[in-house]
Amino acid sequence: MSDKLEAGSIVEGKVIRVKPFGAIVAIEGAGQGLVHISQISSGFVKDINDFVKAGDIVKVKILSIDEESGKISLSMKEAAPKTASKENSRTRTNKNNFRRDTGSNDTESSGGPSDSFEDKMKEFLKASSEKQAVLNKRINKR
Repeated sequence: MSDKLEAGSIVEGKVIRVKPFGAIVAIEGAGQGLVHISQISSGFVKDINDFVKAGDIVKVKILSIDEESGKISLSMKEAAPKTASKENSRTRTNKNNFRRDTGSNDTESSGGPSDSFEDKMKEFLKASSEKQAVLNKRINKR
């Protein structure tokens, strides 16, 4: 079954079923393998159906092949092309690992993918302070 395939290879496969825990991918000449939900994308995957559906052709990296059971562990996130530089804000990766040009070198403050953790915390603290001020005004009016 795995004469041609070995761990570390990147191959194309067709998604044949999507389950809440992962996607079953058919690999030509090798049978089927599982892409666990944690291996779908480098970002958080709340609903796997937002990333893949039955019939999709996907690139996967073979993580392991269990010769006894015939199980093949696959990863889509490790097969995805790596971004050239984290500092290049013109090219971003969306949840489906497709690259797009945003046309901006600025850090966006819209809650978009370019916000750093610190930026998000500042926005949260600002919103929290504003809400607390409104609540304090209500209490003081009584």
